[in-house]
Amino acid sequence: MNAMTVELDVIDRKMLRALQRDASASQRDLAEQVGLSQNACWRRLKRLGESGIIKGRTIRLDPAELGLGLTVFMMIRTRNHSKAWLDQFRREALAIDSIIDIYRIAGDYDYMLKVMAADMNGFDRIYQRLIQNLELETVTSLITMEAIADSRDLPV
Repeated sequence: MNAMTVELDVIDRKMLRALQRDASASQRDLAEQVGLSQNACWRRLKRLGESGIIKGRTIRLDPAELGLGLTVFMMIRTRNHSKAWLDQFRREALAIDSIIDIYRIAGDYDYMLKVMAADMNGFDRIYQRLIQNLELETVTSLITMEAIADSRDLPV
């Protein structure tokens, strides 16, 4: 069973919205929020997990409180589109914890990375580490000034 074959009803969607707001809610609290017994809630959670719709439970951290006051989007273009290059790129980018999101994209650039750093010097160290072993054609960095909407819930 995968997410595409699971039919979500109104209760499933209420559960998913509630969990996105607070994944630490107890099963009893979640059941009360959506109007189910604890057993029925548990069965639905199990089904949603087995289907792949729920991929774990996390918490959101405040980057500024952790000293990560700079968010940068790196736009990368490469001339090399081989599988070997992509495998190396994945290894290099995934080895850097400060790169928190990595996308292969269509358009003028090939990849977009979201980087969290303490400051510009911290970002430069991340940048230098990334380009050390990779052949890149163009790297454009977009420095954010304000997060208007960050980590919004999925519309379920």
